[in-house]
Amino acid sequence: MSSRLSFDKALADLQQDILRMGSLVEKSIYDGVKSLATQDIILAGEVIEGDDVIDEQRFKIEDKIIKIIATQQPMAKDLRILVTGMRIAISLERMADHSVDIARVTMCLAEEKLIKPLVSITEMAKLAQQMVKDGLDAYVHSDPEKARAMCKADDEVDHLYHQTYQHLVSYMKRDPATIVQATYLMFVARYLERIADHATNIGEYVIFQATGEWKELN
Repeated sequence: MSSRLSFDKALADLQQDILRMGSLVEKSIYDGVKSLATQDIILAGEVIEGDDVIDEQRFKIEDKIIKIIATQQPMAKDLRILVTGMRIAISLERMADHSVDIARVTMCLAEEKLIKPLVSITEMAKLAQQMVKDGLDAYVHSDPEKARAMCKADDEVDHLYHQTYQHLVSYMKRDPATIVQATYLMFVARYLERIADHATNIGEYVIFQATGEWKELN
């Protein structure tokens, strides 16, 4: 196998590893919020335990990238592809950490009746999951336009975060007994807002991969 064919195969394998990691992270986000909405501590435990698998996937990806750089000595765009892959893996791992944070909130609130339906929080989670999916699709196809379009959803997530925050503050003012739970739910909204920020980072990395330029999209 020629050096170029070998390199292309290594890149294709790397992309598949990142997509697998992304799929695990999407599920972690979904299950974390679902565990809270249904107060399912078993599901929350699965999210927490599953974080080890995601961490291992990140280290596996980083090891592959380091070996490719060491053995293939890539230049220019090829090197940007590898740097992008490493940065995406880090962002995905951090998203999974926030999913674990949400699952831990489930554990804390498992014995309490929720003070409100988690409509906006669930919507934030759906948007964040879609951003991850679209960001990884843009990565695989090296599509900067799709990356820019995906990042626009971050504004909607931010809007829902501020809306949720204000609603929870109003609950606290009306009934001080809700302060502890409302504070936990604020944390959850914040975690989801941060997940969307990390998804936006993926869009920025994709643009860097395609153009060689850093663009702030957040």
